[in-house]
Amino acid sequence: MQRPIILIGPICAGKTTVGEKVAQKLSIPQCSMDEVRFSYYEEIGFSKETQQDIRQKQGFQGMYAYWKPFEAYAVKRILEDYKHAIIDFGAGHSVYEDMGLFQQVEKILKPYQSLFLLLPSADKEESIQLLHQRLQQITDDEDVFKLNKHFVTHPSNELLAKQTIYTKDKSADTVAKEIISSISKE
Repeated sequence: MQRPIILIGPICAGKTTVGEKVAQKLSIPQCSMDEVRFSYYEEIGFSKETQQDIRQKQGFQGMYAYWKPFEAYAVKRILEDYKHAIIDFGAGHSVYEDMGLFQQVEKILKPYQSLFLLLPSADKEESIQLLHQRLQQITDDEDVFKLNKHFVTHPSNELLAKQTIYTKDKSADTVAKEIISSISKE
């Protein structure tokens, strides 16, 4: 049985771009969690109205906390629906502050050997700076910059990943070839 190839990492790490390249090279489907997540969230009671209310009252961090149980559920669901595909997670789908949610996701992901963490550099500060530069092209929301720094420094990604690929100064094609080479050795 072929299993999915899973890409995790912070915002702007290149997960979707690299996922598209790997999918093309292997002629298999690609699914981006960011495109399907809300349909999964709604299966267990997610409400956009509640999200907006929380964001207004508690800010971005409150909304992020509201998402976490839905994100853990979405990890399970996407793996059920995309058994042989390239799956790129949203940045938050592999970072859990709540140990119960982390353990739930860790158990779900344990059988998947082709689980790659994409980071610009082994140096966390350098990764944060490079990702910050990429993010500046998309947003000026300081909450997003702070959250992405959290995604880089939080241990969840490193604990969940089976392999880490450092992408600084590499093209998406090069990273895709590195992933394909790695999975062909499994």
